[in-house]
Parts: sequence; structure tokens; C-alpha cells
Amino acid sequence: MSLGVFLTILFAAALHASWNAIVKSGADKTLAMGAVVLGHIPIAVIAVFFVPFPSGETWPYIAAGVALHMGYQLFLIQSYKHGDLTQVYPIARGVAPLIVTVVSLLALGVALSSLQVAAVACIAVGIISLGLLRSSNGVRNPRAVFYALGTGVFIASYSLVDGMGARVGGSSVAYYSWLSIINGAAMTAYMACAAPGTIRAIPRDGKVLFFVGGGVSFLAYAIVTWAFTQAPIALVTALRETSIIIALFIGVIWLGERLTPGKIAATIAAVFGAVLLQLAV
Repeated sequence: MSLGVFLTILFAAALHASWNAIVKSGADKTLAMGAVVLGHIPIAVIAVFFVPFPSGETWPYIAAGVALHMGYQLFLIQSYKHGDLTQVYPIARGVAPLIVTVVSLLALGVALSSLQVAAVACIAVGIISLGLLRSSNGVRNPRAVFYALGTGVFIASYSLVDGMGARVGGSSVAYYSWLSIINGAAMTAYMACAAPGTIRAIPRDGKVLFFVGGGVSFLAYAIVTWAFTQAPIALVTALRETSIIIALFIGVIWLGERLTPGKIAATIAAVFGAVLLQLAV
């Protein structure tokens, strides 16, 4: 992984933590997530005019990606309804690179060095440790953990599908733009059935989420989708999940969550893994 790709993924990680904090801080999590997802559509529609139309072999990946992103979004909504940012986010983001690495090694035949595997494990252990420390009221929250683990499975699944889809299609921007358009339509259909008033409320209560959250979210994952074509998916996924470090500080400074010695130690482990990952070239 080149230094340029490494730094670009770190930038995407910061963007990702930012929009997750925005969704978590909103009173209505469905409205917040819906506004962010629908906010992808204007950017994606503009982008498709500047990239080639996806080939036929790309569309099965896009279809699978839409289903997995929808699952991720619905589980994330429930996760943030039941748990804190500094509890849910680390578990979901920490499980994903472990799953992706195991699948890459055992099923996809990807060759990773022992140092790279150790770096991924270090990042994941540090991140998951953050999530297992405690919730804001000092107790464990099994329901939040369940949804966070489910979110992590969806993250791992769509990362693998999107990584392969972007490579098959030849244009990561084309792949993600069409996925975003269809995913936005799917989210609209879901809200129309599950929360009809939410769609009408977005222009009134979700304008910032739509324009700012949607733009930041689209850019963050567009970068990651591009990175999937530049480096092994497992390494990109692991490095992207260092966004929890940014989320930790956002949770402490913005959401008023407490910074403990355990969180500091777990953060150091994740940072060490990120440094180790860049050294393992």
C-alpha cells in the first residue's frame, strides 16, 4: 500500500466518523440515516455523466451491494437507538476487518504477510476493546452489542462485494454512484412503508444532514471504494476502521462521553496497528 493510498484512506476514515456522529446525535435516527442516504443521490447523479456505464458483469455486484448496504443502514439505526457512539461504533467497525481478513485468506486466496495479518488483528482488537469497555451509564448493553455485531457483519459483507464489484467494473466511481442511486431509492421505499412521515420531514428537519451528511458520507465511501482497487480489501477495511479513533474524540468532546484509561489503551493499540500496517509493505 503506497503512502498516498494510506493517507487517503485515513482521510476517508475521518469523514466516516464525522457523519456517524451526526447520525448518532440526531433525535430521530431513521430521519438522520434517511437524509444522509438520500443526500448521496444528487452527487451520484452528477457523477454518472462523467464515468462509463457499468458493464453487465458489474450489476450483480451492485444489486448485492444495495441489499447489504440497506441491511447495514437498518442495523446501524437500531444500534444507535440502543447504544452509545463509543460502544456501538467500535464493535461494528472492529468486527468487520477480522471477517474480511479471514474470508480473504481462506476463500479468496489473497496472500497477506504475517506482519499484515498481525496489523489487522491489532487494529481490530484495539477497536473492539473500546466497544466492550462500557456504555455511558456504566453497564453492558446486550441489545446494542447484538445490533453492533450485526452491523459489523454487513460492513464486512458489503466491503468484500464492493471491492470485487469496483474491480470488475473498472470504474469505482461508476460502481458506487449507481449503487448510491439505487440504494437511495430502496431507502425511500423503506421509509415510505415504515415511517411515512419521515420523508416529508427531511426537507424541514434534515436539510443539514441531507447536504452535509450526505456529501461527507458519499465522499468517504467513494474514496474507500477507489482504495479497494488499489490495495487488498482486507488492508483497506482494517485501516478505514481506525475512524473509531476520531469517533472516540468526537464522542468525548461533542457528545460528552467520558475518556477512561481503558479507552486510551485500546486507542493506542489501534494506532499501533495502523502504523504497523503501513510498515508491512
